[in-house]
Amino acid sequence: MTSTLAPQPVERAKPARAGAVARRRTRVLALPEARWAAAATALFLLALPLQLTGAPAWAWGPLYALSYVTGGWEPGWEGLKALKDRTLDVDLLMVVAALGAAAIGQVMDGALLIVIFATSGALEALATARTADSVRGLLDLAPATATRLSPDGAEQAVPVEELEVGDTVLVRPGERVGADGRVLDGASEVDQATITGEPLPVAKEPGDEVFAGTLNGTGALRIRVERDASDSVIARIVRMVQEASETKAPTQLFIEKVEQRYSLGMVAATLAVFLVPLAFGAQLTDALLRAMTFMIVASPCAVVLATMPPLLSAIANAGRHGVLVKSAVVMERLGQVDAVALDKTGTLTEGSPRVTDVRPLPGCGLDEAELLTLAAAAERPSEHPLARAVVDAARERGLVLPDAQDFTSAPGVGVTAVVGGRTVEVGAPARLADDAVGTAAELEESGRTAVLVVVDGTPAGLLGIADRLRPDAAATVASLARLTGSAPVLLTGDNPRAAAHLAAEAGIDDVRAELLPQDKLAAVKEMESAGRKVLVVGDGVNDAPALAAAHTGIAMGRAGSDLALETADAVIVRDELAAVPATIALSRRARRLVVQNLVIAGVFITGLVVWDLAGDLPLPLGVAGHEGSTVLVGLNGLRLLREGAWQRAAAGGDG
Repeated sequence: MTSTLAPQPVERAKPARAGAVARRRTRVLALPEARWAAAATALFLLALPLQLTGAPAWAWGPLYALSYVTGGWEPGWEGLKALKDRTLDVDLLMVVAALGAAAIGQVMDGALLIVIFATSGALEALATARTADSVRGLLDLAPATATRLSPDGAEQAVPVEELEVGDTVLVRPGERVGADGRVLDGASEVDQATITGEPLPVAKEPGDEVFAGTLNGTGALRIRVERDASDSVIARIVRMVQEASETKAPTQLFIEKVEQRYSLGMVAATLAVFLVPLAFGAQLTDALLRAMTFMIVASPCAVVLATMPPLLSAIANAGRHGVLVKSAVVMERLGQVDAVALDKTGTLTEGSPRVTDVRPLPGCGLDEAELLTLAAAAERPSEHPLARAVVDAARERGLVLPDAQDFTSAPGVGVTAVVGGRTVEVGAPARLADDAVGTAAELEESGRTAVLVVVDGTPAGLLGIADRLRPDAAATVASLARLTGSAPVLLTGDNPRAAAHLAAEAGIDDVRAELLPQDKLAAVKEMESAGRKVLVVGDGVNDAPALAAAHTGIAMGRAGSDLALETADAVIVRDELAAVPATIALSRRARRLVVQNLVIAGVFITGLVVWDLAGDLPLPLGVAGHEGSTVLVGLNGLRLLREGAWQRAAAGGDG
């Protein structure tokens, strides 16, 4: 079928692949934090075997010293700057504790502490950089140039930034729309999943709105620009993600919430332990030794390790089962959620259309297999997602598809082909026999897209096509409701009828449909303003602002957009929705182990401190007690590495 919008040739950039986003990823070693951490780790790994094999101190001592410098100078410097602002943080205390350990001969322990802190800082810097990369990369969804039409019909390729409200642009088949606007002429299907999350391309005709960055189908469109590039929906998504990330409340691990008081108290107590005996005539050496012992036994090493091993073990266990949790902070926060908001397409559903119903009409003389064979044979040359769904359905049933001749496609209408000498038309049900109207209405009421099959000019049957619910969706919804105490909310850009039908299948009552990205963001903020700690689960660009603003965000990894994957706090790599409640349960178990470890560490620290102050605690015994408590809480935290911990979490327990 020849388009009335047949264009003149014009120099232009090659259209981007559907859904592709140019990658602008920061390399790991481009970050100074990563380079310093790598250097500290390498030096530590060189020194450790030399020390353990009995090499002389001059062989491994300088390597440890360099590890201290490369890994500790930055947190130490930041801690000194914090002191200038009259604040004291644990980072500086960790450096001081490491130096104190070295001063009494525990050089390896201090170096290990430095390496752990440097690596943690590097991972945090990398996560921040990658998120910034993904936000910048989102701008690549919109094409760099657009074809602007002058009043006399001449074409000119111009940067999209130069487009003004009122300009007319031509969008050819397969190109991305360059600006938000309204269709003046032409018909096509536009894939706007990046904006609305709708699983199927949407038919566009004169008067319909289109968005920058969406992908045009098989027809050509003339569009009148209605928004500047800086005010397009894509540009606003970028701003919303940036603003949500910047205004999201700073997150801290449990122990960091008491960091200032603990740090100040420890420093003050150490000085008191040193100065008070001196004031009463004690020897300088004895006072210094007692104060050094106090600093070691009261240092927060055991407390820090009481927090990290359970969380890191939970992260490792989740990682083995296809869940990438990006930090210990995220793992802790997952256990705090008390409300869940789910996206529909690609999250609750598989994200691709499938044939659910084959309905031959009475008197057509065809059974289901024959009707599907004719429809699939006619659709096979088409690249439309609905056509692929029909062909896949026929192949799944083992049907043999004959060749089709004289294939034509009309955007927004359907396809026509000759199959086995019969003219077959497949497309929108615009002309239905009276007895077929009820069947089409029934399909559409149940959330399916009705496709009419016409054979030799007579309506022969209807196909129902829908995005299929994930097999584990209903069980996951039930598990999330049990864990959080409230049923999840469905936030989707799809139409209300399809959303309501799918939500009913999944067991969700609260359905909010036809939401643009800013609407999803507003819904999450509304829930959080009511005091809820919201977990958002999504996969698309349109979910990114909500993922960034939520208490915690999880992205579905297999089909997730780059922006969603980078913005989210965790990623379900294997696309198993049931992993979401399992990870929440594992997080809650980790949080309980953190509390257990803090109690253990507190008992040891208190006992050793009282012994040092009230008696005469030998320094080696103080170090042994301190290190023993550190090992004990570390081993307790490693319990979550066991396979049984994940199995109990997946079964509905808390680890």
